Amino acid sequence: MPPPRQVVEGGSTFDKMKMGALMGTGVGLTIGLIFGLTSIIRAGPGPRGTVATLSQYMLSSAATFGFFMSIGSVIRTESKYSALQYAQTPASLAWARMAQRQKVEIEVKEKRE
Repeated sequence: MPPPRQVVEGGSTFDKMKMGALMGTGVGLTIGLIFGLTSIIRAGPGPRGTVATLSQYMLSSAATFGFFMSIGSVIRTESKYSALQYAQTPASLAWARMAQRQKVEIEVKEKRE
């Protein structure tokens, strides 16, 4: 019986964006709670009351953190495809093949030494 595959496949880019947004929202709610309570304790709740002030802190920081974490997780998503598979024009295809040949030649030279 062959051993199981050791490669773990990630979700789609949209799934990673959702996960980043959820993680950022959780962090933002926590940071908003901490800073909101600190602000209310130091300066008082203000004319709108404690709950409204605290919820404003929490929701604004949750939205900000969630937005930036979702963008960051999409940017951080790594591709499993090589440069050859992304080449769309003949010039970029030639450049990708040349870069791949040079990489192979460098690896062969290193092995000889």
